[in-house]
Amino acid sequence: MENRLKNKNTNNPDVWRAIQHLQKAIAAGGADPRLLALVHLRVSQINSCSACVYAGVAGGKRAGDTDERLHSVAAWREAPFYTDAERAALALAEAATRLQDGAEGVTDAIWEEANAHFTEEEIGAINLEIALTNFFNRINRTIKEPAGQTWG
Repeated sequence: MENRLKNKNTNNPDVWRAIQHLQKAIAAGGADPRLLALVHLRVSQINSCSACVYAGVAGGKRAGDTDERLHSVAAWREAPFYTDAERAALALAEAATRLQDGAEGVTDAIWEEANAHFTEEEIGAINLEIALTNFFNRINRTIKEPAGQTWG
């Protein structure tokens, strides 16, 4: 796959500064970086964004996660490698992402389970990670960003 944007230097620097501010806000929310990487990876798998799946695995490894957990996240419901808190975050990520499929979205039960495991600040960071990942997935799918690159 070849990237449709030949000159990435034409990107607006204000956009990249805004994204950096969002990434700082996510980090400041206090959620575990390994959890955020799992959320990023699962959202990217759902959206079939190969560039972000690649970057999600690399980010998870940088955060200290294992190959076993990173490679099993697509089957997180059945795999024994995740905590109840991680399962709550992954359920939230899937429900928020699958809106495009006409799913009902984040139900009260999904939201209450997330609230049982995370502070309001952590949920804010997780929600922002979900939204930012969906943002990048859509851009990368549109411009045909190839896998094999990492950001940040």
